[in-house]
Amino acid sequence: MKRRDACILIVDDDRPQAETLARVLGLEGFPTRLAKSGRQALELMAGEPIDLVLSDLKMPGMDGLELFRRIRTRWPELPVFIVTAHGTIETAIEAVREGVVDFIQKPVYAEELIHRFMKVFEQRALRDENKELRKRLLHRDRGDAMVGTGPAMTRLREEIARVARTEATVLILGESGTGKELVADAIHYGSARSAGPLIKINCAAIPETLLEDELFGHERGAYTGADQRRKGRFELADKGTLFLDEIGEMPQSLQVKLLRLLQEHTFQRLGGSEPIRSDVRVICATNQDLGARVSKGEFREDLYYRINVVPLLVPPRATGPKT
Repeated sequence: MKRRDACILIVDDDRPQAETLARVLGLEGFPTRLAKSGRQALELMAGEPIDLVLSDLKMPGMDGLELFRRIRTRWPELPVFIVTAHGTIETAIEAVREGVVDFIQKPVYAEELIHRFMKVFEQRALRDENKELRKRLLHRDRGDAMVGTGPAMTRLREEIARVARTEATVLILGESGTGKELVADAIHYGSARSAGPLIKINCAAIPETLLEDELFGHERGAYTGADQRRKGRFELADKGTLFLDEIGEMPQSLQVKLLRLLQEHTFQRLGGSEPIRSDVRVICATNQDLGARVSKGEFREDLYYRINVVPLLVPPRATGPKT
């Protein structure tokens, strides 16, 4: 990970001290964000990617250890450093045992701090490379199991390879249990987006009242109980692929929003007013006759043609888990 790609969140109620440290890190090429409390830090992290947290230990309300525990619950792999002028050996041991990367005594020396940061980023890069290799091997094996040796599946394999090289929206058709999800996997991992996320959602498995929130996310205060910003699946799938299974079950109110996103490549979170740019490839799947549903007025015709750019039919009794 290059320094300019690694965003560091500094959490400290001493604003001048935090700004001084941010300037030093900025001169070394690290982008930074500032938060004056644990609560503000969590709100900021819910809305934008952070690669490392550097938190003061003693803060009013939520101290550095409590902030770390909450971060570990939601972002278990995010590295956290804790800085203090009041630390004790016992506190340091407790912090490291719980998973804090390092416990640093003030005064903080920038050169030593940056050395420790780079060591963490290098270890993470190696771990991510190993995970990506294992994932590619896994999905290669799954793809081979899905395709089989029959002529119909051989044709499907060829069609998958061809469409994977494009950015076209794909509609996967087939009976339940034919392996439509495996086809989506193969398209994603054979595409230029394979290093990005593959996010999946079953439109039939989530109540209509929750599906919009799952897809588009919400702003803080969008409704009762929305106490912080939340990213939806489209935002989580940025630079990757979103697989919408059972698209025929999507309510018509959401069909309109999905159509707008596919046309304009932007969306808004619930309660939001600012458009968010969407760089996501959409793959849909259904076991229904969407053309017949369009004729009955149960599915929008304009959306049907928008998602049916490249239809792929999965033959019955293909090997693979049910979708």
